Amino acid sequence: MLAPRLMKTSILIALALACASAALSAETAKPATKAAKAPSDKQLIASAMRAAPAKVSKDATIIAMDTAGNMRTLRKGSNGFTCMPDNPTTPGPDPMCMDANAFAWAGAWMGHKEPPQGKVGFMYMLEGGTDASNTDPYATAPTASNHWVKTGPHVMIVGADASFYDSYPKSPDPDTTQPYVMWAGTPYQHLMAPVR
Repeated sequence: MLAPRLMKTSILIALALACASAALSAETAKPATKAAKAPSDKQLIASAMRAAPAKVSKDATIIAMDTAGNMRTLRKGSNGFTCMPDNPTTPGPDPMCMDANAFAWAGAWMGHKEPPQGKVGFMYMLEGGTDASNTDPYATAPTASNHWVKTGPHVMIVGADASFYDSYPKSPDPDTTQPYVMWAGTPYQHLMAPVR
């Protein structure tokens, strides 16, 4: 079980992660309305479960952030995966589901820390991801130089040795319909592999 502080950090990561993992542009956020009713736990669980194949998500832990920014567990799981629902403040659907190594990698990214070494992680985002910079792990909006990309449904491999990523394209302006390395040359480089 992850320490509460790491779990809270990881929730913040999930909410900020744009392809697995980039910060979001405030200008493109979904409009919030005062009349909008908060989703029920059942709706949050259903959203989180869409991030991964049913055989993975059915036994995953489901977590969400409450309005005060605190993590809460909606459902305990048994397979080592943690799924999070769509963040309604981002432009598109972005639920995600990750194994324990990917969860730790995301915590390192959010905390601006070195990712764990020798721990390859796997992450699903089968609903797609919110737009992000392909070169700057902390970009919050597109600029003329940060190579903003749009991603569809994909999986991510994080925490692999640098030689693994050398086998894939590292262009700042990738073809997102094929596997490519996001954030190449940074400690947070990871493989983006489209599905569907």
